[in-house]
Amino acid sequence: MQELGTSGAAARARAIYDYGQTAIFASSADPRLHLLLYVPPAAAEGRKVDLLVAVHGTGRTSAIDFRDGFSEFGLFHDCAVLCPIFPVNVLGDGARSGYKYMQEGDIRYDEVVLSMVAEMAAKYDQDWSTFAIFGFSGGGHFAHRFAILHPEKLWAASIGAPGSVTLLDPSRDWWVGIRDLEARFGKAFDAEALARVPVHMVVGDADLETWEISHKPGSAYYMDGANDAGTTRPERLDALAASFRSSGVNVTVDKVAGVSHDRIKVLGHVKAFLAKVLSERRAA
Repeated sequence: MQELGTSGAAARARAIYDYGQTAIFASSADPRLHLLLYVPPAAAEGRKVDLLVAVHGTGRTSAIDFRDGFSEFGLFHDCAVLCPIFPVNVLGDGARSGYKYMQEGDIRYDEVVLSMVAEMAAKYDQDWSTFAIFGFSGGGHFAHRFAILHPEKLWAASIGAPGSVTLLDPSRDWWVGIRDLEARFGKAFDAEALARVPVHMVVGDADLETWEISHKPGSAYYMDGANDAGTTRPERLDALAASFRSSGVNVTVDKVAGVSHDRIKVLGHVKAFLAKVLSERRAA
């Protein structure tokens, strides 16, 4: 059997590892952090596609669940899926939750995501100057806080069952509110830009366990007001929706009957929302 030439082998490797359900890549901006993608055939054919960034929860394995779970959506809607992976213990201290609050030591996770998007846009010759974001549980933490910080980068945001929420409260500091947003992150809150982003919020109505989301004095992210948005995830999501709406944001809320803290069982609602936004966006 004739062996593949160098160019043929390179093309085959690119087809296997860089398109479809890809290999896991290190971020060039910060190789401690990783990503994997679904890249649809349209991109391999040189056509322009949209982008969804899907952010894992505390266990991190949902990065693969989301890449694979959105692959069919990406195939039929010409939409790539980029899933960051932010490892536990990235600073050697065993911490699991730093990414949820945007900053951990020398890492600004929002800026890392922007660099990942820019790097992959260049790799695949795409215009991903704006993209959609989705996250569930710990990823829901990240998704809504990213939307608060970078609404101008988003054409949609879907926020799934975050354990704790940042309300658009100018009387309280981050992460409970946004009073010190500019001092902390170098960027002022832009209510008008956020109001232009279609926002979806989803949670199971049986997602009622509180053991992981109740902040106790002395814990890593405890601060005054940490539990004021409600006791359960549905209550906290209601508070977040009300806060966003009070700032002029159009929020669609799905409470999925009979579902507990199950990321897979909410994906259908996320896909329906994103498909609607994509259709309207492309028609415009």
